[in-house]
Amino acid sequence: MSESKGVGRPRAFDPDEALEKAMIFFWQHGYEGASLAGLTKAMGISTTSMYATFGNKEQLFRKALRRYDDHPEGYLEPALREPTARGVATVLLNGAVNGTTRPDMPHGCLGVQSALVTSDGATQIRELLNERRRDIDARLRERFDRAADEGDLPAGTTPAVLTRLLSTAMSGIAVQAAGGVSREELQAMADAVLRAWPAPEPEPGPAPEPAQVR
Repeated sequence: MSESKGVGRPRAFDPDEALEKAMIFFWQHGYEGASLAGLTKAMGISTTSMYATFGNKEQLFRKALRRYDDHPEGYLEPALREPTARGVATVLLNGAVNGTTRPDMPHGCLGVQSALVTSDGATQIRELLNERRRDIDARLRERFDRAADEGDLPAGTTPAVLTRLLSTAMSGIAVQAAGGVSREELQAMADAVLRAWPAPEPEPGPAPEPAQVR
């Protein structure tokens, strides 16, 4: 039930809807580019209501980033469940292309857009995003270590290098998507990375039968 609009009472709003709008605004402008006035205007609430419901700008961003990572279209968890290393890379790269070029959302990636913080007042946000990236890389490295142990990667492949290659390609896709590069061009880039992906060693064929002496 909505609150009545009595004198001195704040206008009722849906916190979930307001957080979604904040997430989109941060996604569009990055952390430092998102002003408090712009945020509250986009959310449709007063600064007082924002502080009372979500905390300060940093706390609001943390909640928005968590919402972004938990979005139903997220592709990290499905990718890690793929049975092959190539499958992991395919889901991640295609997910990066599709997720950063959605017609109904800002182009680019909220994390990448916000990671380029430079002011002294944003050091905690910079560390938050660095830690997020390190966590994703660690999970990918663990998955590719397992792929190497299972023979799903050729001998001599370095899982750490594959992790960095994939992470860099995904970040590059996000940056270029934010700059207006088309989905088709980004998909071509993702496909090029996949064509260079190391294939597992072929299974040895059956031993030739011994020649019969006549």
